[in-house]
Amino acid sequence: MISRMRKHHLFWPLCMLGFLLLFNLLYSPDFFSLVMREGNLYGSVIDILNFGAPLMLVSIGMTLVIATGGIDLSVGSIVAISGAMACLTISKGTDQSSLWLILSALALSIGLSLVLGVWNGALVSVARIQPIIATLILMVAGRGIAQLITSGQIITVSNTQYQYIGAGSLAALPFSIFIVLAVLLVAVLLTRKTALGLFIESVGNNARASQLAGIRSKTVILAVYVFCGLCAGIAGLILSSNVSSADGNNAGLWYELDAILAVVIGGTSLNGGRFYLMGTVIGALIIQTLTTTIYMIGVPPEVTLVVKAFVVLAVCLIQSEAFRKTMTERLKKRKFPAEQGVNRHVS
Repeated sequence: MISRMRKHHLFWPLCMLGFLLLFNLLYSPDFFSLVMREGNLYGSVIDILNFGAPLMLVSIGMTLVIATGGIDLSVGSIVAISGAMACLTISKGTDQSSLWLILSALALSIGLSLVLGVWNGALVSVARIQPIIATLILMVAGRGIAQLITSGQIITVSNTQYQYIGAGSLAALPFSIFIVLAVLLVAVLLTRKTALGLFIESVGNNARASQLAGIRSKTVILAVYVFCGLCAGIAGLILSSNVSSADGNNAGLWYELDAILAVVIGGTSLNGGRFYLMGTVIGALIIQTLTTTIYMIGVPPEVTLVVKAFVVLAVCLIQSEAFRKTMTERLKKRKFPAEQGVNRHVS
């Protein structure tokens, strides 16, 4: 029974998440305590879910891209562009409390994110540029576009309806959690209840062979990049609405790296093929929990990234079956000569 559980792709990520939560509980006994204020739940666990929502969204989109054998380094820039466009639209309106203004801002941001996703997908599938190069173009240029939208300034808005996206609550829980659940549900239904998931894994395993088998690999690749752009755009709306401002320079910074780590921790191979959406969500929760833990124990800001990198490295090594097998064999070799020496001494 235990050996079966250990072979499951979610076993080690769940163990690491449980270890981090246990450490937080031992360090701070009130870590899991929840407080109800004005009909809303507050606590460290709720904060992890709320602040981790944008990363979970970006990671879900990144999972499908990586499953096709690609990569998207531009998600952080799309996050910044989406938030900047929404805040700019609202700030230019005559009546910031207008519902139509909010809907227009959301439509422009989501539409622009989809266009950027089409751009990435077209470069990879039509122009046949390597994914890391194709998305690196928008990673660099996109950050500049976000700063052009904001004119190099931090745009602040004052609109309770827009703030509700990232800071509002529904059924005593942050509204952002329900956005993640909705996107995750759509992704699961499309990839596990239709043939789309099989097409994505087929393209990731061998794009040429899948094309010869009748699968429109270019269309599949284009679709996953568009979906990834959509997820990044929604994440940008959550981030900007949570703080009621848009920062083209820092919004979504390094999100692409955290998203890739979340996907890898969740069990999806960077070589493409089979993917695990639930594993990705757990990987994103691990990264957000780790970030919360680092801040809670008072690690200096200048070494935060180093500590985070070492912990993520440890998670990946523990999760690697080849690494565990190698370590087990070495331990057996060390133990075996010792037993031989004892036997010779006895004889």
